[in-house]
Amino acid sequence: MCEEITIKEERLTAKEYIDFLKRTDLGSQYPKERFRERIKKLVTNVNLSLTARTPEGEIVGVLFGLTDYAYWLYVTDLGVDREYVRQGIGSALMKKAHEIAGGEKDIAVYLIANENAVPFYESLGMKKADDVMQYNHIEWTEFTVK
Repeated sequence: MCEEITIKEERLTAKEYIDFLKRTDLGSQYPKERFRERIKKLVTNVNLSLTARTPEGEIVGVLFGLTDYAYWLYVTDLGVDREYVRQGIGSALMKKAHEIAGGEKDIAVYLIANENAVPFYESLGMKKADDVMQYNHIEWTEFTVK
């Protein structure tokens, strides 16, 4: 990872996160329905919020997760600015999140991966799981944040 990039725990505003989404492939993972309202809830309520920033303060990576700090971490969002991919930022965010949640000896990590991101997660040692249950009845109109 570029040595000038710093990763830290911090809360983003909905506007900051939406602006970041426009520069990532994460911008197509959310439904159109009540988008801005739901992003505001997301940034307010997620219990693990990490950013990767340049020395100038530009956000180039984000990881959001939910954890009990005892057994599991569910990564809800992991994105890197398209201009900064393949520089180790995503890996560094995952490592930091795992560490903060309690470490790899205590914390299992779960997430839903976009099919294009599966090779990245596999490179971190993650495997596809068949034992996940789902209940999903939400409205979902696909769109891309622009």
